[in-house]
Amino acid sequence: MELVDALRTHRLVAIVRGTDPSSALDSVRTLAREGVTLVEVSLTSTDALDVLAGARAALGPDAPLGAGTVLSADDARAAHRAGADFVVTPAVCEGITAARQLGLPVLAGAMTPSEVVEAVRLGAEAVKLFPASDAGGPAYLRALLGPFPEVPFVPVGGVDTAAARTYLACGAVAVGVGSPLIGDAADGGSSDALRLRARAFLETVATKGDDQ
Repeated sequence: MELVDALRTHRLVAIVRGTDPSSALDSVRTLAREGVTLVEVSLTSTDALDVLAGARAALGPDAPLGAGTVLSADDARAAHRAGADFVVTPAVCEGITAARQLGLPVLAGAMTPSEVVEAVRLGAEAVKLFPASDAGGPAYLRALLGPFPEVPFVPVGGVDTAAARTYLACGAVAVGVGSPLIGDAADGGSSDALRLRARAFLETVATKGDDQ
């Protein structure tokens, strides 16, 4: 898949992390039905590989499906076998290299300028600015875009709808959203509430809006 094109088009990556496998899988299905196209299942979820495999079966062979929290080569290989077609890392780690060797595009976690340089050198297609809110929020993204104007950045961490709008206005290609979008749905919580949150985020990312 062309990861950067997909990020620029859809602007939202939903991060599903849960303790109840059936609810996590149902959350993936619910997001897809609402029109959230880019979904990653974190490998820290309970029975994450089963959730990934179930999501691949439910979404079909052509839908984008990511594996998140990929740290090691073993993680990358397991995610690939389960049906992921892109991976997301929380840091600069061997998962990047292993995923690239498997032909999987990578959204690599980085926080500092040195980490951004290393992530790109290792072959990451885009950089997950993480944890974005703790790093300095939109102001920090603006600072990074000065020396790295060609790097596709995806802020993750503490991104609610207001922050999503601001990050996109600042030049992010997309935002990654976990608990502000998923809530407790992947732990057995309400799918109806998840649908409402998904609609709110989709409305937010539909246009970049004004810088704040």
